[in-house]
Amino acid sequence: MSDQNQNDTTAGANRRDLLKMAGIGATALGLASVSGTSASAQPSSEWDKVFPRNDAIGHEKVSFTNRYGVTLVGDLYTPEGAAARGMPAIAVCGPFGAVKEQSSGLYAQTMAERGFIALAFDPSYTGESGGEVRKVASPDINTEDFSAAVDFLGLHPAVDRERIGIIGICGFAGMALNAVAADKRVKAVATTSMYDMSRVNARGYYDAMTLEQRTALLTDLSRQRWADAEAGTAALAGGVPETLDGIDDPVVQMYWHYYRTKRGFHERSVNSTTGWARTSALSLMNMPILTYIKEISPRPMLVIAGEKAHSRYFTEDAYKAAAEPKEIMIIPDADHVDLYDQMDKIPFDRLQSFFGEHLSA
Repeated sequence: MSDQNQNDTTAGANRRDLLKMAGIGATALGLASVSGTSASAQPSSEWDKVFPRNDAIGHEKVSFTNRYGVTLVGDLYTPEGAAARGMPAIAVCGPFGAVKEQSSGLYAQTMAERGFIALAFDPSYTGESGGEVRKVASPDINTEDFSAAVDFLGLHPAVDRERIGIIGICGFAGMALNAVAADKRVKAVATTSMYDMSRVNARGYYDAMTLEQRTALLTDLSRQRWADAEAGTAALAGGVPETLDGIDDPVVQMYWHYYRTKRGFHERSVNSTTGWARTSALSLMNMPILTYIKEISPRPMLVIAGEKAHSRYFTEDAYKAAAEPKEIMIIPDADHVDLYDQMDKIPFDRLQSFFGEHLSA
């Protein structure tokens, strides 16, 4: 191996370790315990989102159940005139480790401003949604969460069930593509700042994990199951660091400026607080979620990434693997987190026209 390749591999491993510590990958070390919070869909007049409320848009707390029996809680945003039948609708989830009060809610409210009924929801075992143990991710269950959201929207009296689309953000972009490959009710799918969480856990960031490293990690996590079983609770990975003291990696700094500041902090967010259960990585490492991405076709796929995003290659690789019709947008001068909440960089005009065309009556 050349000195340059060795340096690149070392740099990738160091970044992987930092990002794991930040809770973005589910494999970091951590020893915190899990709370027993269950689903709650109580109506509240208090606005608890990290983005401003648009009073012209209807907002309602809703709940629905996935086929595993987990109750999911969401925020339903409705435009004026939504009481009429035949409306197009969009389900939104992500980023990985976030809650509906963060980026997905912003997307949902903004798409409602543009004429769509939009549902932002917390995935199973996180936020206000149900499921025990808490803060567990699963490629199967989180894919199912999207289909359960489609169930809910298809039963809503104002929604035309033949006009439903999905938006997935960050790690839930990969889950969204997986859901649409199997769920033929969905007419169009868009993603932003995509992460393929099965790939990043199985192969490491930038595919830098060796077989020996993978085996060592799986051995460690397998033994963690005994520790969790003995303790009666799951060890957590640790969220984004509380401070940037001693951390100079620009990617961790980028996440910190969203999850740990007023810009994006939320007390129920996995990444803003304690991180995922460490053993979440086990299923993600062993179940590739984009195996059937070609089966999204003939329904259209729009994938969006920032020009400067460290995760850009996930979007580009998904685009290459998918069948037509497909479209990729690379947003100039945008990083991964810019597409969480920067209104001047998120291409809402294109999202509106994309879903307007493909969810047309």
